[in-house]
Amino acid sequence: MKGYMYILECNDGSYYTGSTRDIARRLVQHNYGEGSNYTKKRLPVRLAYVEEYDRIDMAFYREKQVQGWSHKRNKH
Repeated sequence: MKGYMYILECNDGSYYTGSTRDIARRLVQHNYGEGSNYTKKRLPVRLAYVEEYDRIDMAFYREKQVQGWSHKRNKH
């Protein structure tokens, strides 16, 4: 089953990275405050970037990789 790694831009200018099997449904969930604790405090959100993968585990791996980039960049 396909998977997606996505990046949302939040109303405060910050970014959120996630993964899902259904990108359209997940975006609706985020904008209804049901996506994550982080995004529900920063609504509305918009889809800034998405990558499609053949399997959800590949999308999840990519999500963690991208999340690591932002943490590394903030430490310097």
